[in-house]
Amino acid sequence: MANLPNDKLEALETHFRMIEDKLSAGPEPDEFVRLSKEYAELQPMIGPIRAYRKAVDDLEGARALLKSGDAELREMAEIEIGELDARIETLTGEIRLALLPKDADDERSVILEIRAGTGGDEAALFAGNLFRMYSRYAELQGWKVSVMSQSEGEVGGYKEVIANITGHGVFARLKYESGTHRVQRVPETEAQGRIHTSAATVAVLPEVEDIDIDIRPEDIRIDTMRASGAGGQHVNKTDSAVRLTHMPSGIVIVSAEKSQHQNRAIVMKTLRARLYEFERNKRDSARSEVRREQVGSGDRSGRIRTYNFPQGRVTDHRINLTLYKLDKVIAGEALDELVEALITEHQASQLAAMDEGS
Repeated sequence: MANLPNDKLEALETHFRMIEDKLSAGPEPDEFVRLSKEYAELQPMIGPIRAYRKAVDDLEGARALLKSGDAELREMAEIEIGELDARIETLTGEIRLALLPKDADDERSVILEIRAGTGGDEAALFAGNLFRMYSRYAELQGWKVSVMSQSEGEVGGYKEVIANITGHGVFARLKYESGTHRVQRVPETEAQGRIHTSAATVAVLPEVEDIDIDIRPEDIRIDTMRASGAGGQHVNKTDSAVRLTHMPSGIVIVSAEKSQHQNRAIVMKTLRARLYEFERNKRDSARSEVRREQVGSGDRSGRIRTYNFPQGRVTDHRINLTLYKLDKVIAGEALDELVEALITEHQASQLAAMDEGS
């Protein structure tokens, strides 16, 4: 059983009691909001810490009873010791997880970008499959999905689709989805039944507000252009499409929805997210390295997951996990099994690093 940093636990309890005292004293509204937020963040950790301390005290008492001359008391003590040992081990695990460093972006909503890669029409169809998978998964989590921009494939699916997924803790669960996803299946257009390999890339960016990133007006150029259409009465005859160029970074974003106002909002929101991700990586090189290892380079050699339809399996190459339930994963219903496994693996590596540093 791993040891806990008792000095840190005592410091957390002392700080928590101080917050409780300040809240009881009736602080000013702004201070009350700040303290209440900190209280809510600490409370899930303090409960297990207090339960752990009580279990340790009870264990000492039970061990003292082993010295009793009463055989019945000794037997009861032995049973209690077994139960307390198991409880302490469980609480130790909970506390160690609670002590892991938090990703400040975990509670944020996200901007999800999916792009067809190698494979032509089949890649676009697969990009559509992925978008439906994430949309269904979001629905099951109680999140909201709003399409910001889309470019449909010639036979269906998407060449590119960008969506905003809003809700509680979206980034925490979807951040491991960034990377190259590969599909192996027989396309409907394949007469000889040969299996083709295609790919799509996924990027999950934490959504940011205006205050997070300062974008200077002189650093951006916005061009309007005529959106493409199918012709006839539906063709867009106004210059509603918007192309934004951020000169310092070279980032170019295009949105071609019907409203120019909507397009301007979309390109600015997407730019903020991309710039924030750039700054986030630059600020924390260690975290960037971890993320690059998880996401990969984006080419086929850096694939993070393979969806093999003939065999009905999904393999996540980062953790060597294979599930033979592709239909449920691609429907978003079993995606959480992969998400949970990735989170657990990441936590295990954090715990190992914690133990090495202690």
